[in-house]
Amino acid sequence: MQWLALGIGFLFLYVPIVSLVVYSFNESQLVTVWTRFSTRWYAALLQDDELIAAAWLSLRVALLTAFASVIIGTWAGFVLARMGRFRGFTLYTDMINAPLVIPEVIRGISLLLPFIEMAKWLGWPAGRGIFTIWIGHVMLSISYVAIIVQSLVKELHPSLEEAALDLGATPMRVFSSSRCR
Repeated sequence: MQWLALGIGFLFLYVPIVSLVVYSFNESQLVTVWTRFSTRWYAALLQDDELIAAAWLSLRVALLTAFASVIIGTWAGFVLARMGRFRGFTLYTDMINAPLVIPEVIRGISLLLPFIEMAKWLGWPAGRGIFTIWIGHVMLSISYVAIIVQSLVKELHPSLEEAALDLGATPMRVFSSSRCR
């Protein structure tokens, strides 16, 4: 009975994906009517300059977001794991975790409103473009990185880090190699 439920679940998940791939090779302009096999739409896709520019913009934002999120999120996760309780710790923790529980629409509006006001008062950002998109993506991604780094750093016993430092390793070397075992 478990295998039947598992099979139905996988069918429910993968049949739409497979049918989408199969119908992407359909020559017809109607999505649900199969005429014959063709790569016509893929050739048309390669001719669409706006779509290609949008894809490159998405890749650029993703790359910039990944770099910034790893750097800032690693720092934030390390602070959460190693610095103990400090004044503002609860606020700091809440700011790191808030993007995970706030709905995307609310998060988007809460970013849009300050951007509008800053544009009125400071003239920055002049337009809401790649930079503001990047800020929104980084804001969400930092939370995921910080939580993962926090859990990994908490697993590592501080005495191992102290021993490495005593043996002459730099703090950066200790941190970077502590998860490579």
